[in-house]
Amino acid sequence: LAVERGGNVEGSVPGEVVTTANGVKIVGHLNVPGRLAATASQLYAKNLYAFVETLVDKATKSLGVKWDDELVKATLLTRDGAVVHPGFAPAQASAA
Repeated sequence: LAVERGGNVEGSVPGEVVTTANGVKIVGHLNVPGRLAATASQLYAKNLYAFVETLVDKATKSLGVKWDDELVKATLLTRDGAVVHPGFAPAQASAA
């Protein structure tokens, strides 16, 4: 990984697979994230589905958000017209 910036292993060469004297292969693939796009997309979709599934009441098959759930609290940005996530709260005006 990071072979474009020198790699994280001595002997890594961008764009090449190097075999050391004792047979260890050092893979210098360029753009590793680009090589994993399909897998990453599938994993993201699976995680997103699992999250959305927790928002559905299985008995009634309708939206059933559990507002006190830890994951819901961590991902909820607004509720009832107000910003509730501290990371998205409007900046406070500083006193001059």
